[in-house]
Amino acid sequence: MNDAQLLRYSRHILLNELGVEGQEQLLASHALVVGAGGLGSPVALYLGSAGVGRITIVDHDVVDETNLQRQIAHNLARVGSPKAESAREAIAAINPDVVVHAVTTRADAALLDRLVAEADIVLDCTDNFATRHAINRACVNHLKPLVSGAAIRMDGQLSVFDPRLPGNPCYACVFPENSGVEETRCATMGVFAPLVGIVGTLQAAEALKLLVGLGSRLTGRLLMIDGRDMAFNEIGLPQNPACDVCSGRHLG
Repeated sequence: MNDAQLLRYSRHILLNELGVEGQEQLLASHALVVGAGGLGSPVALYLGSAGVGRITIVDHDVVDETNLQRQIAHNLARVGSPKAESAREAIAAINPDVVVHAVTTRADAALLDRLVAEADIVLDCTDNFATRHAINRACVNHLKPLVSGAAIRMDGQLSVFDPRLPGNPCYACVFPENSGVEETRCATMGVFAPLVGIVGTLQAAEALKLLVGLGSRLTGRLLMIDGRDMAFNEIGLPQNPACDVCSGRHLG
């Protein structure tokens, strides 16, 4: 690190759990963020401000005024702009040293397969099951850790799925593609603005810890957040031996 970086990241460097070595690991890391909305906004801003050296942001949508209630990476001046580009500009305003690649096309299976293979960690900040399952498949195929978050109405959830670890479930173990769960979106159901910030910030924290090997992680656990009472609960998540995505991989 140069002198400017030592100053910028001094509060990280002061932490015994991080130090110079941990910060250098972040600077050398590549994070893939899928979704630049309510969850992706705090994720992208915190990863960028923390000094993750390369960040790829994928989102095919554009900024709308209704997004500004909660999607803090965007502003009025960028209404109508691609969300991925808007998030890139927001990161650059905080930390111009971070290399941000904005991808403004839909995250289909082929694109995800290529981008996941290039990343060190993947953060799912999307709002639909089809994309979530495509992200999960790519992460299992390429053995990349996945930090998954969701928020709707007053409820949020967070988990880490790490296919590198024996016995660790994947997203499909918990939410099978054929489960028939009804999909709900904030466009029709609403969402409490600070809740996406809480979940997104926790996603960023888990990603940073994974990148430097710091502390306990939410692998094999689902953290559930009740925004009404600000209550946090968690449950264990076993691997499903009959999972269509990860069955036969690292069962143990």
